[in-house]
Amino acid sequence: MNKKTGVRAHQADLTKARILKAAITVFARDGYAGGRIEQISKEAESNDRMIYYYFSSKENLFVQVLEHTYEAFNQAESLRRPDLSKPVEALRQQVAFFWNYYVKHPEFVAILTIENLHKGKHAKQSHEMGRLSATTVGVIRPIIEAGQRQGIFRQDVDINHVYLMIASLCYFYNSNQHTLTSFLGQDLADQGQQQDWLAFISDLVIRGVMTLPAVATDQ
Repeated sequence: MNKKTGVRAHQADLTKARILKAAITVFARDGYAGGRIEQISKEAESNDRMIYYYFSSKENLFVQVLEHTYEAFNQAESLRRPDLSKPVEALRQQVAFFWNYYVKHPEFVAILTIENLHKGKHAKQSHEMGRLSATTVGVIRPIIEAGQRQGIFRQDVDINHVYLMIASLCYFYNSNQHTLTSFLGQDLADQGQQQDWLAFISDLVIRGVMTLPAVATDQ
């Protein structure tokens, strides 16, 4: 590759990244139906032609937005180094990672909500979702297996169930924060409320996988 080709490839990568970032902003704010190509190109300081050149269609652009949001989550998660000698604490920290990521990245929650409204239409078109989900769920596996080896965690734990438990407890609070605030009469955006919920769900997850004490039976 000559120098000019390398520069063009780098510029193309920057343009695509800028469009993806803009698309996430627009889709998270306006939804899939409301997120218009001209709004995305304006946000990206680009033009409609470049979006169609790199992504071919609005639908394919959203597929790549979905993949990108999961990839960003996985990259953040890959930086973690859980201490497997202390599986309970490692699992507690894993719950905290999920929770803090959802809080700090409302666009992630918004994109997932939009895709569920469309019944996973775009996720089904992706060739990357299997790899991305395996990576996310796979991070939990060594923590659970370490706890099982120590006799702390149940042997019948399903890794997918643990992931679903963590993800749902973190997602529901954030995706329904505004309606729940009115319904419960508590500001769920309040930092104190959020920390209380994190402590509560951490205990729930730990108790859900712990080995249960033997129950005495009548002879």
